[in-house]
Amino acid sequence: MGKKIISNQALLEKKMKMKTKKRVEKKYDLKILKSVKESLINDKAINLKIIDIRKKSAFADFIIISTGTSNRHIVTMAKNLKEKIKKDFDFISSIEGEDNSGWILIDASSIVINIFKAETREFYNLEKIWDN
Repeated sequence: MGKKIISNQALLEKKMKMKTKKRVEKKYDLKILKSVKESLINDKAINLKIIDIRKKSAFADFIIISTGTSNRHIVTMAKNLKEKIKKDFDFISSIEGEDNSGWILIDASSIVINIFKAETREFYNLEKIWDN
C-alpha cells in the first residue's frame, strides 16, 4: 500500500509539472504574439488581423493575417519577423512561400503568420474560413 501512495504522489507531481510547463509555454507564445504584432506594425503591414483559433484547431493557437504593398514588402516583413523571433526568443521559425508568390507563411511555435499581397489575400479569404 505504501508503494501505491508514493506512485500516486509521483503521478500528481508529474501532472503539476506538466501544467506548469503548459502555462509557461502559453506565456511564451503570448510574448511571441505581441512581438510579431509589433514587428508587423513597424514594417507598415496593412489590415493586420489576429484570429484566436485555440477552440477551433490543434495545430496552432493564433493565425495572423496581414497585407503588404508589394512582393518586396512582404518578403522584407517575413525576413524581419524571422530575425526578430530568432533574436528575441532563440526560436528558428520556418518560412514557406516564394518571393513572387504573393503569400508568405511563417510558422512560429503555435502562431501561424500569413503575409499577403492584397489580391492574394482577397482571393484566399482566410478570415472567412477562420473568423466565424
